[in-house]
Amino acid sequence: MISLAVIDDEVAVLRTLQRKAAKNGYEVRVFSSPEEALSVIESRHFDIVLSDLRMPGIDGFTVLERVKSISPETEVIIMTGYGSVSTAVDLVKKGAFYYLDKPFTPDQALLVLNRAAEHLGLLNENRKLKRDLLDTDPFAKIIGISQPMRELIKFIHKVGQVDCNVLIQGESGTGKELIARAIHESSLRKNKPFISFNCGSFSEDLIANELFGHEKGAFTGADRGKAGLFESAQKGTVFLDEIGETPLSMQVKLLRLLQEKKLIRVGGTSPVDLDVRIISATNRILEHEVAAARFREDLYFRLKVVTIRAPALRERKEDIPVLADHFIKRYNALYRKQIKGLTKKAMTTLNKYSFPGNVRELEHIISSAVALSDDIWLSEKDLPQDLGCLEVETIAPDSLSPLWKNEREYIIKVLEATNYNKVRAADILEIPRTTLWRKIRKYRIPNAVE
Repeated sequence: MISLAVIDDEVAVLRTLQRKAAKNGYEVRVFSSPEEALSVIESRHFDIVLSDLRMPGIDGFTVLERVKSISPETEVIIMTGYGSVSTAVDLVKKGAFYYLDKPFTPDQALLVLNRAAEHLGLLNENRKLKRDLLDTDPFAKIIGISQPMRELIKFIHKVGQVDCNVLIQGESGTGKELIARAIHESSLRKNKPFISFNCGSFSEDLIANELFGHEKGAFTGADRGKAGLFESAQKGTVFLDEIGETPLSMQVKLLRLLQEKKLIRVGGTSPVDLDVRIISATNRILEHEVAAARFREDLYFRLKVVTIRAPALRERKEDIPVLADHFIKRYNALYRKQIKGLTKKAMTTLNKYSFPGNVRELEHIISSAVALSDDIWLSEKDLPQDLGCLEVETIAPDSLSPLWKNEREYIIKVLEATNYNKVRAADILEIPRTTLWRKIRKYRIPNAVE
Protein backbone atom coordinates (compact mmCIF):
# COMPACT_ATOMS: atom_id res chain seq x y z
CA MET A 1 0.00 0.00 0.00
CA ILE A 2 1.33 3.44 -0.98
CA SER A 3 1.62 5.82 1.98
CA LEU A 4 0.52 9.42 1.34
CA ALA A 5 0.84 12.61 3.38
CA VAL A 6 -1.39 15.54 2.39
CA ILE A 7 -0.50 19.01 3.66
CA ASP A 8 -2.88 21.97 3.22
CA ASP A 9 -4.23 24.69 5.49
CA GLU A 10 -7.71 24.27 3.95
CA VAL A 11 -9.61 21.58 5.86
CA ALA A 12 -12.10 21.03 3.01
CA VAL A 13 -9.26 20.21 0.59
CA LEU A 14 -7.75 17.78 3.08
CA ARG A 15 -11.04 15.91 3.58
CA THR A 16 -11.74 15.64 -0.15
CA LEU A 17 -8.29 14.34 -0.99
CA GLN A 18 -8.27 11.97 1.99
CA ARG A 19 -11.56 10.35 0.93
CA LYS A 20 -10.55 10.04 -2.72
CA ALA A 21 -7.08 8.61 -2.06
CA ALA A 22 -8.20 6.20 0.71
CA LYS A 23 -11.01 4.91 -1.50
CA ASN A 24 -8.42 4.08 -4.17
CA GLY A 25 -6.07 2.11 -1.94
CA TYR A 26 -3.74 4.75 -0.49
CA GLU A 27 -2.78 4.87 3.17
CA VAL A 28 -3.49 8.54 3.86
CA ARG A 29 -2.57 10.94 6.64
CA VAL A 30 -3.54 14.61 6.46
CA PHE A 31 -1.95 17.67 8.08
CA SER A 32 -3.25 21.23 8.30
CA SER A 33 0.09 22.33 9.77
CA PRO A 34 3.27 21.94 7.66
CA GLU A 35 5.38 22.09 10.85
CA GLU A 36 3.51 19.07 12.28
CA ALA A 37 3.77 17.24 8.96
CA LEU A 38 7.55 17.68 8.75
CA SER A 39 7.92 16.53 12.35
CA VAL A 40 6.05 13.30 11.52
CA ILE A 41 7.92 12.82 8.22
CA GLU A 42 11.20 12.90 10.15
CA SER A 43 10.09 9.87 12.17
CA ARG A 44 8.25 7.81 9.54
CA HIS A 45 8.45 7.27 5.79
CA PHE A 46 5.86 8.40 3.25
CA ASP A 47 6.00 7.30 -0.38
CA ILE A 48 4.27 10.47 -1.63
CA VAL A 49 3.80 13.93 -0.14
CA LEU A 50 1.08 16.18 -1.63
CA SER A 51 1.55 19.73 -0.33
CA ASP A 52 0.05 23.15 -0.91
CA LEU A 53 2.48 25.83 -2.03
CA ARG A 54 1.28 28.83 0.00
CA MET A 55 0.61 28.16 3.68
CA PRO A 56 1.10 30.17 6.87
CA GLY A 57 4.58 29.74 8.35
CA ILE A 58 6.24 27.23 6.02
CA ASP A 59 5.59 27.28 2.28
CA GLY A 60 5.63 24.44 -0.24
CA PHE A 61 9.19 25.18 -1.39
CA THR A 62 10.44 24.62 2.17
CA VAL A 63 8.34 21.47 2.52
CA LEU A 64 9.81 20.15 -0.75
CA GLU A 65 13.41 20.84 0.33
CA ARG A 66 12.92 19.39 3.82
CA VAL A 67 11.16 16.25 2.59
CA LYS A 68 13.84 15.60 -0.03
CA SER A 69 16.61 16.09 2.56
CA ILE A 70 14.89 13.67 4.96
CA SER A 71 13.81 11.09 2.36
CA PRO A 72 15.21 11.59 -1.18
CA GLU A 73 13.16 8.69 -2.57
CA THR A 74 9.82 10.29 -1.52
CA GLU A 75 7.92 11.87 -4.43
CA VAL A 76 6.58 15.36 -3.73
CA ILE A 77 3.64 16.92 -5.59
CA ILE A 78 2.94 20.63 -5.10
CA MET A 79 -0.53 22.15 -5.54
CA THR A 80 -1.25 25.86 -5.77
CA GLY A 81 -3.68 28.45 -7.01
CA TYR A 82 -0.86 30.87 -7.81
CA GLY A 83 0.78 29.05 -10.67
CA SER A 84 3.28 30.33 -13.17
CA VAL A 85 5.74 28.78 -15.58
CA SER A 86 8.75 30.05 -13.61
CA THR A 87 7.35 28.64 -10.36
CA ALA A 88 6.78 25.25 -11.98
CA VAL A 89 10.33 25.21 -13.36
CA ASP A 90 11.77 26.11 -9.94
CA LEU A 91 9.78 23.34 -8.25
CA VAL A 92 10.89 20.71 -10.76
CA LYS A 93 14.52 21.83 -10.41
CA LYS A 94 14.26 21.33 -6.67
CA GLY A 95 12.97 17.80 -7.14
CA ALA A 96 9.16 18.03 -7.30
CA PHE A 97 7.50 15.18 -9.18
CA TYR A 98 4.57 17.27 -10.44
CA TYR A 99 2.94 20.66 -10.17
CA LEU A 100 -0.89 20.64 -9.72
CA ASP A 101 -2.82 23.87 -10.47
CA LYS A 102 -5.83 24.76 -8.35
CA PRO A 103 -8.70 24.39 -8.79
CA PHE A 104 -8.54 20.71 -9.73
CA THR A 105 -11.01 17.86 -9.43
CA PRO A 106 -10.44 14.85 -7.15
CA ASP A 107 -10.07 12.69 -10.27
CA GLN A 108 -7.31 14.96 -11.61
CA ALA A 109 -5.49 14.71 -8.27
CA LEU A 110 -5.89 10.92 -8.29
CA LEU A 111 -4.46 10.73 -11.81
CA VAL A 112 -1.29 12.55 -10.68
CA LEU A 113 -1.02 10.41 -7.53
CA ASN A 114 -1.30 7.24 -9.62
CA ARG A 115 1.47 8.47 -11.94
CA ALA A 116 3.72 9.09 -8.94
CA ALA A 117 2.88 5.64 -7.56
CA GLU A 118 3.71 4.03 -10.92
CA HIS A 119 6.99 5.92 -11.01
CA LEU A 120 7.84 4.69 -7.51
CA GLY A 121 7.01 1.14 -8.56
CA LEU A 122 9.41 1.37 -11.52
CA LEU A 123 12.15 2.80 -9.30
CA ASN A 124 11.68 0.03 -6.72
CA GLU A 125 11.75 -2.60 -9.46
CA ASN A 126 14.94 -1.06 -10.83
CA ARG A 127 16.56 -1.09 -7.38
CA LYS A 128 15.56 -4.74 -6.94
CA LEU A 129 17.04 -5.64 -10.32
CA LYS A 130 20.27 -3.86 -9.37
CA ARG A 131 20.39 -5.72 -6.05
CA ASP A 132 19.78 -9.02 -7.84
CA LEU A 133 22.52 -8.13 -10.32
CA LEU A 134 24.97 -7.44 -7.50
CA ASP A 135 24.04 -10.79 -5.96
CA THR A 136 24.51 -12.76 -9.19
CA ASP A 137 27.15 -10.85 -11.16
CA PRO A 138 30.59 -11.49 -9.65
CA PHE A 139 31.99 -8.43 -11.44
CA ALA A 140 29.28 -5.92 -10.47
CA LYS A 141 31.35 -4.58 -7.57
CA ILE A 142 34.60 -4.38 -9.56
CA ILE A 143 34.19 -0.90 -10.99
CA GLY A 144 36.33 0.51 -13.76
CA ILE A 145 36.47 1.24 -17.48
CA SER A 146 40.25 1.55 -17.85
CA GLN A 147 42.42 -0.85 -19.81
CA PRO A 148 44.04 -2.32 -16.65
CA MET A 149 40.58 -3.11 -15.24
CA ARG A 150 39.32 -4.61 -18.51
CA GLU A 151 42.37 -6.85 -18.60
CA LEU A 152 41.89 -7.76 -14.93
CA ILE A 153 38.26 -8.79 -15.46
CA LYS A 154 39.20 -10.83 -18.51
CA PHE A 155 41.90 -12.60 -16.49
CA ILE A 156 39.52 -13.28 -13.58
CA HIS A 157 37.14 -14.99 -16.05
CA LYS A 158 39.95 -17.34 -17.10
CA VAL A 159 41.24 -18.03 -13.59
CA GLY A 160 37.74 -18.71 -12.27
CA GLN A 161 37.39 -21.71 -14.55
CA VAL A 162 40.69 -23.25 -13.41
CA ASP A 163 40.53 -24.81 -9.96
CA CYS A 164 43.96 -23.79 -8.72
CA ASN A 165 45.41 -21.65 -5.94
CA VAL A 166 45.74 -17.94 -6.71
CA LEU A 167 47.97 -15.25 -5.24
CA ILE A 168 46.72 -11.65 -5.53
CA GLN A 169 49.38 -8.97 -5.15
CA GLY A 170 48.67 -5.28 -4.78
CA GLU A 171 48.84 -2.28 -2.51
CA SER A 172 46.41 -1.75 0.37
CA GLY A 173 43.03 -0.46 -0.75
CA THR A 174 43.11 -1.88 -4.29
CA GLY A 175 40.22 -4.30 -3.75
CA LYS A 176 42.01 -7.62 -3.42
CA GLU A 177 39.11 -9.25 -1.57
CA LEU A 178 36.66 -8.15 -4.29
CA ILE A 179 38.91 -9.85 -6.84
CA ALA A 180 39.00 -13.00 -4.72
CA ARG A 181 35.20 -13.04 -4.43
CA ALA A 182 34.84 -12.55 -8.19
CA ILE A 183 37.15 -15.52 -8.81
CA HIS A 184 35.07 -17.64 -6.43
CA GLU A 185 31.77 -16.55 -8.02
CA SER A 186 33.16 -17.35 -11.47
CA SER A 187 34.21 -20.85 -10.44
CA LEU A 188 32.45 -24.20 -10.08
CA ARG A 189 32.65 -23.66 -6.31
CA LYS A 190 30.37 -20.58 -6.42
CA ASN A 191 27.48 -22.33 -4.64
CA LYS A 192 29.77 -23.32 -1.75
CA PRO A 193 31.12 -21.09 1.05
CA PHE A 194 33.54 -18.22 0.54
CA ILE A 195 35.34 -17.53 3.82
CA SER A 196 37.75 -14.65 4.35
CA PHE A 197 40.47 -14.50 7.01
CA ASN A 198 43.04 -11.77 7.71
CA CYS A 199 46.33 -13.38 8.72
CA GLY A 200 47.69 -10.11 10.10
CA SER A 201 44.93 -9.56 12.67
CA PHE A 202 45.60 -12.43 15.08
CA SER A 203 48.34 -13.99 17.15
CA GLU A 204 49.85 -17.30 16.06
CA ASP A 205 47.74 -19.37 18.47
CA LEU A 206 44.53 -17.64 17.40
CA ILE A 207 45.36 -18.13 13.72
CA ALA A 208 45.77 -21.87 14.29
CA ASN A 209 42.53 -22.06 16.26
CA GLU A 210 40.53 -20.03 13.73
CA LEU A 211 41.84 -21.82 10.64
CA PHE A 212 42.19 -25.39 11.89
CA GLY A 213 39.67 -25.53 14.74
CA HIS A 214 40.21 -27.43 17.98
CA GLU A 215 39.16 -30.55 19.81
CA LYS A 216 37.41 -30.60 23.16
CA GLY A 217 39.93 -30.08 25.97
CA ALA A 218 42.64 -28.78 23.64
CA PHE A 219 43.17 -25.82 25.99
CA THR A 220 41.61 -24.24 29.05
CA GLY A 221 38.03 -23.30 28.27
CA ALA A 222 37.71 -25.61 25.25
CA ASP A 223 34.63 -27.41 26.61
CA ARG A 224 33.58 -28.53 23.13
CA GLY A 225 35.16 -29.15 19.75
CA LYS A 226 35.04 -26.49 17.05
CA ALA A 227 35.48 -26.72 13.28
CA GLY A 228 37.92 -24.19 11.85
CA LEU A 229 37.43 -21.97 8.82
CA PHE A 230 39.00 -24.51 6.46
CA GLU A 231 36.46 -27.16 7.46
CA SER A 232 33.62 -24.63 7.31
CA ALA A 233 34.62 -23.79 3.72
CA GLN A 234 34.56 -27.43 2.57
CA LYS A 235 34.10 -27.60 -1.23
CA GLY A 236 34.36 -23.79 -1.32
CA THR A 237 37.05 -21.11 -1.18
CA VAL A 238 39.22 -19.72 1.63
CA PHE A 239 40.63 -16.23 1.14
CA LEU A 240 43.78 -15.62 3.20
CA ASP A 241 44.38 -11.88 3.26
CA GLU A 242 47.78 -10.45 4.27
CA ILE A 243 49.38 -13.88 3.84
CA GLY A 244 52.80 -12.22 4.11
CA GLU A 245 52.10 -11.54 7.81
CA THR A 246 51.82 -15.25 8.65
CA PRO A 247 54.37 -16.49 11.25
CA LEU A 248 56.91 -19.05 9.98
CA SER A 249 55.61 -21.83 12.21
CA MET A 250 52.10 -21.31 10.80
CA GLN A 251 53.54 -21.33 7.28
CA VAL A 252 54.72 -24.90 7.92
CA LYS A 253 51.16 -25.95 8.83
CA LEU A 254 49.73 -24.27 5.77
CA LEU A 255 52.29 -25.96 3.55
CA ARG A 256 51.40 -29.36 4.98
CA LEU A 257 47.70 -28.68 4.42
CA LEU A 258 48.33 -27.72 0.78
CA GLN A 259 50.48 -30.77 0.17
CA GLU A 260 48.32 -33.38 1.89
CA LYS A 261 44.83 -31.87 1.49
CA LYS A 262 44.26 -32.74 5.13
CA LEU A 263 44.24 -30.86 8.42
CA ILE A 264 44.51 -31.76 12.08
CA ARG A 265 42.58 -29.72 14.62
CA VAL A 266 44.43 -28.12 17.52
CA GLY A 267 44.69 -30.81 20.21
CA GLY A 268 43.60 -33.53 17.79
CA THR A 269 45.28 -36.52 16.19
CA SER A 270 42.88 -37.59 13.44
CA PRO A 271 43.35 -35.92 10.04
CA VAL A 272 40.32 -34.37 8.32
CA ASP A 273 40.10 -34.60 4.52
CA LEU A 274 39.85 -31.18 2.95
CA ASP A 275 38.66 -29.92 -0.43
CA VAL A 276 39.05 -26.15 -0.63
CA ARG A 277 40.51 -23.65 -3.03
CA ILE A 278 42.91 -21.17 -1.46
CA ILE A 279 43.17 -17.61 -2.71
CA SER A 280 45.74 -15.52 -0.86
CA ALA A 281 46.63 -11.85 -1.03
CA THR A 282 49.42 -9.59 0.13
CA ASN A 283 50.69 -6.03 -0.22
CA ARG A 284 54.24 -7.27 0.36
CA ILE A 285 56.65 -8.43 -2.32
CA LEU A 286 56.84 -12.10 -1.39
CA GLU A 287 59.94 -12.66 -3.48
CA HIS A 288 61.75 -10.23 -1.18
CA GLU A 289 60.25 -11.91 1.89
CA VAL A 290 61.55 -15.27 0.64
CA ALA A 291 65.02 -13.79 0.04
CA ALA A 292 65.00 -12.37 3.58
CA ALA A 293 63.99 -15.81 5.00
CA ARG A 294 60.70 -14.38 6.34
CA PHE A 295 58.54 -16.46 4.02
CA ARG A 296 58.98 -20.08 2.98
CA GLU A 297 59.87 -20.51 -0.67
CA ASP A 298 58.03 -23.83 -0.96
CA LEU A 299 54.84 -22.29 0.42
CA TYR A 300 55.23 -19.30 -1.88
CA PHE A 301 55.29 -21.54 -4.96
CA ARG A 302 52.32 -23.57 -3.68
CA LEU A 303 50.25 -20.40 -3.24
CA LYS A 304 51.17 -18.71 -6.54
CA VAL A 305 50.05 -21.28 -9.07
CA VAL A 306 48.49 -18.24 -10.72
CA THR A 307 49.37 -14.64 -9.80
CA ILE A 308 47.09 -11.66 -10.26
CA ARG A 309 48.17 -8.07 -9.72
CA ALA A 310 45.57 -5.56 -8.49
CA PRO A 311 46.38 -2.24 -10.22
CA ALA A 312 46.86 0.86 -8.08
CA LEU A 313 44.37 3.69 -8.59
CA ARG A 314 47.08 6.06 -9.90
CA GLU A 315 47.62 3.55 -12.74
CA ARG A 316 43.97 3.77 -13.82
CA LYS A 317 43.02 7.38 -13.23
CA GLU A 318 40.29 7.28 -15.89
CA ASP A 319 38.35 5.18 -13.34
CA ILE A 320 38.33 7.98 -10.74
CA PRO A 321 35.16 9.69 -12.13
CA VAL A 322 33.35 6.34 -12.36
CA LEU A 323 34.32 5.33 -8.84
CA ALA A 324 33.50 8.79 -7.45
CA ASP A 325 30.02 8.64 -9.00
CA HIS A 326 29.50 5.16 -7.55
CA PHE A 327 30.47 6.30 -4.05
CA ILE A 328 28.34 9.46 -4.29
CA LYS A 329 25.27 7.33 -5.07
CA ARG A 330 26.10 4.92 -2.25
CA TYR A 331 26.48 7.64 0.37
CA ASN A 332 23.55 9.66 -0.95
CA ALA A 333 21.37 6.70 -0.02
CA LEU A 334 23.10 6.20 3.32
CA TYR A 335 23.08 9.86 4.40
CA ARG A 336 19.80 10.81 2.66
CA LYS A 337 21.48 13.35 0.43
CA GLN A 338 20.93 14.36 -3.20
CA ILE A 339 24.46 15.15 -4.33
CA LYS A 340 24.54 15.18 -8.14
CA GLY A 341 28.30 14.90 -8.62
CA LEU A 342 31.60 16.76 -8.48
CA THR A 343 32.41 20.16 -9.95
CA LYS A 344 35.03 20.32 -12.68
CA LYS A 345 37.62 21.81 -10.28
CA ALA A 346 36.95 19.15 -7.65
CA MET A 347 37.39 16.38 -10.25
CA THR A 348 40.63 18.00 -11.45
CA THR A 349 41.92 18.01 -7.87
CA LEU A 350 41.14 14.31 -7.49
CA ASN A 351 42.76 13.46 -10.82
CA LYS A 352 45.99 15.20 -9.79
CA TYR A 353 46.24 13.31 -6.50
CA SER A 354 48.28 10.10 -6.39
CA PHE A 355 46.03 8.19 -3.92
CA PRO A 356 48.52 6.21 -1.83
CA GLY A 357 45.47 4.66 -0.11
CA ASN A 358 43.97 3.73 -3.50
CA VAL A 359 40.21 3.10 -3.92
CA ARG A 360 39.68 2.83 -0.16
CA GLU A 361 41.07 6.36 0.27
CA LEU A 362 38.87 7.74 -2.53
CA GLU A 363 35.81 6.17 -0.89
CA HIS A 364 36.68 7.78 2.45
CA ILE A 365 37.11 11.20 0.78
CA ILE A 366 33.75 10.97 -1.03
CA SER A 367 31.96 9.62 2.05
CA SER A 368 33.15 12.54 4.16
CA ALA A 369 32.33 15.09 1.46
CA VAL A 370 28.78 13.79 0.94
CA ALA A 371 28.14 13.69 4.68
CA LEU A 372 29.24 17.29 5.29
CA SER A 373 28.26 19.10 2.07
CA ASP A 374 25.26 21.45 2.07
CA ASP A 375 25.21 21.82 -1.72
CA ILE A 376 24.03 19.51 -4.50
CA TRP A 377 27.49 19.54 -6.14
CA LEU A 378 30.72 18.60 -4.38
CA SER A 379 33.32 21.33 -4.91
CA GLU A 380 37.01 21.52 -4.01
CA LYS A 381 36.04 23.08 -0.65
CA ASP A 382 34.30 19.80 0.26
CA LEU A 383 37.53 17.84 -0.29
CA PRO A 384 40.33 17.64 2.32
CA GLN A 385 41.97 21.08 2.43
CA ASP A 386 45.48 19.74 1.96
CA LEU A 387 44.57 17.26 -0.79
CA GLY A 388 46.25 19.34 -3.48
CA CYS A 389 49.44 19.48 -1.42
CA LEU A 390 49.58 15.75 -0.81
CA GLU A 391 51.31 14.76 -4.02
CA VAL A 392 52.75 11.68 -2.39
CA GLU A 393 55.13 9.79 -4.64
CA THR A 394 54.20 6.14 -4.46
CA ILE A 395 56.00 3.32 -6.21
CA ALA A 396 54.31 0.13 -7.32
CA PRO A 397 56.14 -3.00 -6.06
CA ASP A 398 56.84 -4.28 -9.56
CA SER A 399 58.28 -0.93 -10.70
CA LEU A 400 61.14 -0.91 -8.19
CA SER A 401 64.58 -0.86 -9.77
CA PRO A 402 68.18 -1.43 -8.60
CA LEU A 403 70.15 1.48 -7.11
CA TRP A 404 72.69 1.47 -9.97
CA LYS A 405 69.93 2.00 -12.54
CA ASN A 406 68.56 5.01 -10.67
CA GLU A 407 72.08 6.40 -10.31
CA ARG A 408 72.74 5.99 -14.05
CA GLU A 409 69.48 7.73 -14.98
CA TYR A 410 70.19 10.64 -12.62
CA ILE A 411 73.74 11.10 -13.96
CA ILE A 412 72.32 11.23 -17.51
CA LYS A 413 69.82 13.91 -16.43
CA VAL A 414 72.59 16.04 -14.88
CA LEU A 415 74.82 15.63 -17.94
CA GLU A 416 71.97 16.63 -20.26
CA ALA A 417 71.16 19.66 -18.09
CA THR A 418 74.80 20.82 -18.22
CA ASN A 419 75.15 20.12 -21.96
CA TYR A 420 77.58 17.32 -21.05
CA ASN A 421 79.96 19.69 -19.24
CA LYS A 422 81.62 17.13 -17.00
CA VAL A 423 83.22 19.71 -14.71
CA ARG A 424 79.86 21.30 -13.93
CA ALA A 425 78.15 17.91 -13.71
CA ALA A 426 80.72 16.65 -11.18
CA ASP A 427 80.23 19.81 -9.10
CA ILE A 428 76.44 19.36 -9.06
CA LEU A 429 76.79 15.68 -8.16
CA GLU A 430 79.41 16.61 -5.51
CA ILE A 431 81.79 13.87 -6.66
CA PRO A 432 85.36 14.09 -8.07
CA ARG A 433 85.62 14.35 -11.85
CA THR A 434 87.58 11.09 -11.91
CA THR A 435 84.67 9.34 -10.14
CA LEU A 436 82.24 10.77 -12.69
CA TRP A 437 84.48 9.43 -15.52
CA ARG A 438 84.50 5.97 -13.95
CA LYS A 439 80.71 5.92 -13.63
CA ILE A 440 80.26 7.11 -17.23
CA ARG A 441 82.39 4.20 -18.44
CA LYS A 442 80.82 1.73 -16.01
CA TYR A 443 77.25 2.60 -17.01
CA ARG A 444 78.14 3.06 -20.70
CA ILE A 445 76.38 6.40 -20.84
CA PRO A 446 75.97 7.46 -24.50
CA ASN A 447 77.24 10.82 -25.76
CA ALA A 448 79.44 11.20 -22.66
CA VAL A 449 82.43 9.10 -23.62
CA GLU A 450 84.91 10.96 -25.78
